[in-house]
Amino acid sequence: MSRIATAPTRSNLLRIRESLELAQEGHDILDKKREVLTTELVHVAHDAAALQEQVWDMLAQAYHALELARLSMGRERLEWAALSVNQTVDVRVQPRSVMGVVIPTVDAQGAPPEMPYGLGNTTVALDEAAAQFRHVLGKIPPLSELMTTVWRLALELQKTQRRVNALQYIFIPQYEETIAFIENSLEEREREEIFRLKRIKSRAVKPSVGPATREYEQPYRDIGGSKAASHDFG
Repeated sequence: MSRIATAPTRSNLLRIRESLELAQEGHDILDKKREVLTTELVHVAHDAAALQEQVWDMLAQAYHALELARLSMGRERLEWAALSVNQTVDVRVQPRSVMGVVIPTVDAQGAPPEMPYGLGNTTVALDEAAAQFRHVLGKIPPLSELMTTVWRLALELQKTQRRVNALQYIFIPQYEETIAFIENSLEEREREEIFRLKRIKSRAVKPSVGPATREYEQPYRDIGGSKAASHDFG
């Protein structure tokens, strides 16, 4: 892993240490977020898969009933009966947040009438098909909510996983290697400075070449002086 190109100074060492602490804190937060997203995604995906399978089964039954109605009534009469439905379902979407992920809450209000067509030109097969599709329509809003939630949670989990990997395998190792490089450089510089100061100190107190000289004071001796003095005053 390559280190960050920076000068080995104490200010850069403090700055990179702060960046390393922030990266480690961010990694811990993102790792917890990843765990929450994974748990939520597994739970929602299980519910979405079960509901989707149920809706597919209901749709298969509804289309089978519609095919029977077409065979008994004919295509033209079936289309005229379908045009009699003039009411729609009011759908409202409210956003909510799960670990920073915006998830929709789908609320459907209203439903088509149970029998919008007359009884004169229709058959029991059409009634069965209309009832089947009405049941399917009630399952569509929660299914769309669960499927959208699954896709958004999966996308956010993928982004979070990439960020965790980038911090764990790129940024944090780079910061650690750069800190080690700067610390080693500063220690080497400090050892060189100590060695230089020792050499300067040793040169300053180094003795001169040769033995040290000593000076002796010649004692005063007056040979015969005392006799001359006594003779002069005698």
